[in-house]
Amino acid sequence: MAMTPEIVVVGSANLDLVVDVSRTPLAGETVLGGDLRRIPGGKGANQAVAAARLGRSVALVGRVGDDEGGEMLRAALDADGVDTTRLTTTIDVPNGVALIAVGANGENAIVVSPGANSRLSATDLEEARDLIRHASCVLLQLEVPVAAVAAALEMAEGTVILNPAPAPSDGLPDELLRRVDVLVPNQTELATLARYDGAVDPEIAAELARNLPAERVVVTLGADGALVVGNDVVHVPAPVVRPVDTTAAGDSFCGALADALVGGQSLVEATEWAVRVGAATTLRSGAQPSLPTPAEVDRLLSGESP
Repeated sequence: MAMTPEIVVVGSANLDLVVDVSRTPLAGETVLGGDLRRIPGGKGANQAVAAARLGRSVALVGRVGDDEGGEMLRAALDADGVDTTRLTTTIDVPNGVALIAVGANGENAIVVSPGANSRLSATDLEEARDLIRHASCVLLQLEVPVAAVAAALEMAEGTVILNPAPAPSDGLPDELLRRVDVLVPNQTELATLARYDGAVDPEIAAELARNLPAERVVVTLGADGALVVGNDVVHVPAPVVRPVDTTAAGDSFCGALADALVGGQSLVEATEWAVRVGAATTLRSGAQPSLPTPAEVDRLLSGESP
C-alpha cells in the first residue's frame, strides 16, 4: 500500500444475506429460496475492493458494527489490501446488512438496513481529511448520510465520482452536485434526481443528465452499456453476456471507472473499461466474490473459466 492511496472511498460496508429464488416475490407473497449465503458487501466496500483488485491502492472511510459481521467485513477488506485505518468500529451498533433475493435471471431485489453506516459523520471525515485531500480520486455513494458525503466533497482535491445510490426521493442539492466531477446514476436514479416521472430511455437519459448541475454524467444502462454525457453524448455498448448475478455490477463499474481515470484515460475510455468490468462481474455470484482482476475480466468475457 502506498503512503497515500490513489483512491479513497467514502461509503458503506454491509454484510449481504443472499438467497437465490425462482423469482422475486410480489407484495404479500412468500417464495421459497435456496440456502442462505453470508457475503461481504455494501456499495462503499464493494467499490473499494473492485478498484483494489484492478491494481489500485485504496482506502475506505466508513463504519462497521461491533459484531461478527463487522469483524468479517474488516477482515475481507484487509485481505484485498484495502486500507481500513479509517474504518471505525461503532460500539453497541449492529453492522449494516443487505437482504438480497437473486432471481433465476440474475436480477436482484435488495433491502438495506444501514446499521453502523448511518453513524458516519462529518467528524469522521475530518479525521480522514489528509487522506481524502491527497487522493487522486474520491469515490462516493449514498448508503451513508448525505452530510458525510458533503463533507468529503468539500475536502477532495482530486477527481470526485458520486454514485447516487440509493437516490434520495427528494433529490440532492444543486450545490452538492456542482462539486461532483463525474456523476454515475443508473436510469432509475437519474429519474429520481431529475424529478422525472416516466420511463427513461437513452434519449431521455441524455436530456435529463444535461440538465443536472454535475460537470459530467455517466448513465449506466445495464445490458445496454452506458451513456457518457458532457459536451457530447457518447453511447458505450456493453459486452453481450448471460448474467448469473447482477449484484455489485454497478459497484464494479464505479471502481473500474475510478481505476481508469486515475490511470489517465479519458472519460469515454474509462467507461469502455468500466462496462467490460461490470459485465464480467455478472458472470459470478455474490458481491465481493464476483469482483474481477484485469486478467479475470478477459477470461470471463471470452467464456473461459475464471
